[in-house]
Amino acid sequence: MSDEIDIITGCKKQVPRYQRALYDKFASKMLGVCLRYSHDLEEAEDMLQEGFVKVFSHINDYRGDGSFEGWVRRVMINSAINYFVKNKRHYFQDDVDELGEVIEDERVHYDQLHVKDLLKVIQGLPGGYRTVFNLYEIEGYQHKEIAEMLGISVSTSKTQLLHAKRLLQKRLTDYNRETKGY
Repeated sequence: MSDEIDIITGCKKQVPRYQRALYDKFASKMLGVCLRYSHDLEEAEDMLQEGFVKVFSHINDYRGDGSFEGWVRRVMINSAINYFVKNKRHYFQDDVDELGEVIEDERVHYDQLHVKDLLKVIQGLPGGYRTVFNLYEIEGYQHKEIAEMLGISVSTSKTQLLHAKRLLQKRLTDYNRETKGY
């Protein structure tokens, strides 16, 4: 814990070795957060870079309430959302031909699914779907909060989540068929 306090104190004084220590401590975990919001590794790395710039420039805003890792994570999520909002004209889609018909009683063997495979499926979602899915299902935001963050209506948020779930279900079913022969 004192190690973390030293790192925070050093970063507040803009000492490069402490900034590097903070980056080394959190980069891989925060890249995982960014990957959930990105389309690919390159986009996630851009989000991570922007996030760390914000962490370093706003580190004096951290007051010690709650965990420092939680604060860094929140900065990364906000950076990912800002990245999304900046580029959102490319992300929202009303129609996705791939959605098609989802068969409700088809079972996917999730216990055979690896985290990296699930992440790949989530990354393959259109940006609007992916962002709303992550904010609602993983981060726990409500549709009203998501709508305010992204500058969309509550109904758009709900629709994006519904489409994301349907598309995820279809893609997971397809994945299951391809890899397991079901």
